[in-house]
Amino acid sequence: MFKRSFRGSSDKGIAKSNKISKKSFNDVKKQRMRDALNNQTITPDTSPSIGGGSPKLNSAIVTLEVGPGKRLFAAHEDLLSRSPWFAEACRAQFFSSPGQRRISLPDESPEVLSVILEYLYKGDYNPRLVHDRKRDMWNLEDCGADLTMSPRSNTTTTTEKKFVGFNESATIYHHGVGDYILRDTAVYCSAQRFGLPELQRLALRKQGLQSGIDVATILRSARFAYANTPASDSRLRAHYLALIIRSRKTFKRSGTMQMEMEKGGTQLFFDLFVAMCNHIDDVTEIGSGRSPGLDKF
Repeated sequence: MFKRSFRGSSDKGIAKSNKISKKSFNDVKKQRMRDALNNQTITPDTSPSIGGGSPKLNSAIVTLEVGPGKRLFAAHEDLLSRSPWFAEACRAQFFSSPGQRRISLPDESPEVLSVILEYLYKGDYNPRLVHDRKRDMWNLEDCGADLTMSPRSNTTTTTEKKFVGFNESATIYHHGVGDYILRDTAVYCSAQRFGLPELQRLALRKQGLQSGIDVATILRSARFAYANTPASDSRLRAHYLALIIRSRKTFKRSGTMQMEMEKGGTQLFFDLFVAMCNHIDDVTEIGSGRSPGLDKF
């Protein structure tokens, strides 16, 4: 029969009870979080930001060697395996000891890889995408404070050009281009390469919310997009075509645009010509009272 080891205060002595180790509130909370993480599963198409849970963080650590400077990153193998490309790369390292698993990405930008890892761990990347319920619209978190240009003297190396434009926070220096391009475009292209469609959609939505980008940066980014996406993936390309059409008055006066078109060398400008023709046809049909696009097929 179970005997209570604690006696009332009226007793002359208080017997010592068998002490049970107590856990603090934080210990209990941490254990619950660990149990929740271990019980959840992640699929390649599930984003934690959509409520798909978090990846297990008890797998082996993989070292990533990124860019021409061989900058080192570390990430959990289970998390990286959400990407089909990284999953295959990790399988190739299967027989390596856990401390020696290393993936080389000499053509990748460290800034872009940092964004990809942030997305894999958190389901988003800064500036985060937030929904304004009152206006029923999406915005970039705290982006207003970042639109003011500030010098890049502390981050720009002697081989890099300084960014010249209006929205510096939206750009990164890409060593493959040798100049600044839109960060979300670079993220979109890398996400497509690594097989992360949710990140592609997120990057495209964020880029659509950016403003204050100069013509030269837009054209460099458009060339990069055409060079790093297949013709079958038209979403990012269509974004640039629509952007140029909407801002056609600015681009028409731009000497940079004229030089780029005369230089050619990309599918961009023929696609732009076709998109402009379709736009004019749609405007004409709307003016004549007909539904646009019905006689194009």
